[in-house]
Amino acid sequence: MSRARKQGDLQARLFSDKSVRDDPFPLYTQIRDRAPIVRGSFLAATAHHRIAEAALRSDAFGVVSDPEALPPAARWLMTRPQRTIGPVTPPSMLAVDPPVHTRYRRLVSRVFTARAMASLRGRVGELADELLDRADRDTDLISSYASLLPVTIIAEILGVPADMRPQFVAWGSTAAPVLDIGLSYREYRRVDAAIRQLNDWMSGHFARLRREPGDDLISRLIHDDNDLDENELLAIAGLLLAAGFETTVNLIGNGAALLMSHRDQLDGVEWGNAVEEILRYESPVQNTARRALRDTEVAGVKVRQGTFLSILIGGANRDPEVFDDPERFDVHRGNAKEHLAFSSGIHYCLGASLARIEGEEALRRLFERYPNVRPAGPGRRRPTRTLRGYDELPVHLG
Repeated sequence: MSRARKQGDLQARLFSDKSVRDDPFPLYTQIRDRAPIVRGSFLAATAHHRIAEAALRSDAFGVVSDPEALPPAARWLMTRPQRTIGPVTPPSMLAVDPPVHTRYRRLVSRVFTARAMASLRGRVGELADELLDRADRDTDLISSYASLLPVTIIAEILGVPADMRPQFVAWGSTAAPVLDIGLSYREYRRVDAAIRQLNDWMSGHFARLRREPGDDLISRLIHDDNDLDENELLAIAGLLLAAGFETTVNLIGNGAALLMSHRDQLDGVEWGNAVEEILRYESPVQNTARRALRDTEVAGVKVRQGTFLSILIGGANRDPEVFDDPERFDVHRGNAKEHLAFSSGIHYCLGASLARIEGEEALRRLFERYPNVRPAGPGRRRPTRTLRGYDELPVHLG
C-alpha cells in the first residue's frame, strides 16, 4: 500500500497516509473529480453521492464476507477456528447478506422500532441532565458526557450492569480501529484482545440472563426460541454495542465542536435539522465497502464481478451535485437529510432513530444550559480513519 501511495494511488494514500487522517476531505474531492469510480491497486472507490447511494441499494453488491474473495491473510483471520467474533466478520449483520442478514435484522428490528426509540427520548434527556450536573466546569466533553450518554443507553437496552459501562467505553475505544484498512500487526493484536475480552464477558452475561432473564433485548433473543447459537448472539450484541456507542459519541463530539466554532448558527436553531447537518458535514462513519456479486452497472458506470468498491460516505456527503456549497457547515440547510451517514439499502442503520434522538437531546441540553460553553484547548482527533470523531475535547462550560 505504501508503494502504491508513492505511485499516485489515491485510495492507498487515503488508507495509509497519516497526514490525510485528520482532514480527508481534500482527497475525497480529488477522487470525486478524477472519475465517478476510481480504480486503484487494491480496490475501486467513489465519492459521488449518486454512485454511493445506488451501490448501497443495489442487490448486485454484497458485503465483503466471502473468505475466498479476500487476500490470504484476511482469509485466515476470518476462517481460523479460534477467531474472535467482531463487528466486521460473519456472523455480524455488517458482514452477511440475505437471507442470513434478513433473519438477524428481523429479530433485532422488533426492538428498534421508531416508536420504541421515541419512547426513550425522556430517558435520554434525563441522563443528559444527570451527566451535566456531575461535570466539572472545565472538563473533557468526550469522557464526561459524549461517551457516557450513548454507552449508558445501549447498555440498558442490552441489560448490561451499570458498573460495567466504563469498561465498555474502554473496550469500544480500543476496538474501534477494527473497521480500518491497513492496521499494523501490533494494532491488530491490541484490537483483537479487546474484542476477545468483550466476547468472554458477553458469554458470561448470556449465561446469567439464561438463568435470570430481564426486560432487555438480549434476554428476548435468548428466550424467544430463536435458535441463535453463541457466536450469533455474540455478533449481534457486539455490533449493537459498537453501533450504539461508537457512532453516537462521534456525532455528539463532532456536533459540539462544530457548534462552538459556528456559534452564530445557534440563533433559531432547529435541533433535528442541526443533527442532520452534523451527520452530513462530519459523518461519524467515513467509509464502507461492497463487492460486486456479478457484472453490473451502477448509475451508468460498468462494474465487473468481484470488484471491491470503497464507498467514501464522507466524500459523498460533500458532493456538490447534491449539496450547494458543500464545504460550508449550515444547520439551516434544506436538504441536509439527504446524507448517507447511516448508509442506505438493507444495511441502513437500525439505530438511526436512537442516534438522532441522542444527538438532539445531548446537544440541545448542553447549549441551552451552557450557552457560553467554549473550547478550553485543542481537541484531539481519534486515530481512526473509518470512524471520525474526537478522543478528547476539552471545554469550559461557563
